[in-house]
Amino acid sequence: MNSIKKAYGYVTRNKNGKTQVLVFQHPIPAAGVQIPKGTVKDEEDTYNAVIREIEEETGLRNFDVEHLIAEDYWEYDNGAIHNRFFYKIYISDAPDEWDYEPTGGGDEEGLLFHYFWISSKNEVELIRGHGDYLKHIFI
Repeated sequence: MNSIKKAYGYVTRNKNGKTQVLVFQHPIPAAGVQIPKGTVKDEEDTYNAVIREIEEETGLRNFDVEHLIAEDYWEYDNGAIHNRFFYKIYISDAPDEWDYEPTGGGDEEGLLFHYFWISSKNEVELIRGHGDYLKHIFI
């Protein structure tokens, strides 16, 4: 099976004793609310890819990749097969919300993402596929 590797990051924090997950509103309305993620580069493992993607998409540093939550195969809207890797990431110090222009280039160049935190899996509707493993975060 020919697939495209994708690394997804559930960036978490503890706020007032409650676990929260970082999400962002994409400026293109059809792209909806998402979690940070991206394509794994050739010769890159998924662990390093998720670190790179979190840094490029959010501007955050000083976070810990705790563990791989899940790996699956998922068919994208255009028929492409994605081999998805979902990681749990923890950060102890991050703003409550902020805007950030991703630095990875490509289709995201010039866009401005609005980041904020959610405290339950039903708080916002994430774009299809992004919330598939929130059940492992919000227990």
